[in-house]
Parts: sequence; structure tokens; C-alpha cells
Amino acid sequence: MASEAKNSKYYHCPVETTLDVIGGKWKPLILWQLRSEKLRFSGLQQSMQGISPKMLTKQLRELEEAGLVFRESFPEIPPRVEYSLTEFGKTVLPVLDALCEWGSKYLDRECSFGKN
Repeated sequence: MASEAKNSKYYHCPVETTLDVIGGKWKPLILWQLRSEKLRFSGLQQSMQGISPKMLTKQLRELEEAGLVFRESFPEIPPRVEYSLTEFGKTVLPVLDALCEWGSKYLDRECSFGKN
């Protein structure tokens, strides 16, 4: 049974929805970086090697649109912007924790295969 989200996309299962909202190479890493603190754009970019400023901006906008990330602008010279997880965004942390735990187990498994 298909369900329609706010963005008028149709999803056939909740896993498809989750992957559309937080999937990809960068979104989970952005959310992971914001799990415990507010960060500025430059702080996010420094902690995520290989992401271009254009891609980081795009991913942050999509996460903000989905209601997971809050962008706070401060009217200062020079302008300062901080990103943090919204209360709803914090609900994804158990999912990321599970991905981290599974990834650790996978790495242990891969390392043990190399030790014959």
C-alpha cells in the first residue's frame, strides 16, 4: 500500500521513506556530526572530508526542509549561521546508532576473514 508524504512523493514502504529522507552518502554523516552539538557550516565541512560546499549546502537544505535540521542565523557582521538537530531530527539518532553498531560488527567480521 503506497503512502503519500508532504512532498507529494509516493512510498511503498517505510524503509523507502527513511532512505529517501536520510539516505545517501552525506545526510547520515551530517546528522551524525550534529548529534551532540551545534555546528557552523565550516565546522561541518571540516569534519566531513570530501564534501564540496555546494553539496553540503544542498544536503543541509534538504534536511532542513524535511524538518530534521534547524538553521539559525545571527544578525552579526560577518554573518554567523549554526546548524543543529530539531527535536524531530533527534528521533533519527537511534537509527544512526544502529547503523554505527552494525557497521562496527561488519568491520569486525571483515577483519576476521583476513585472519586465516
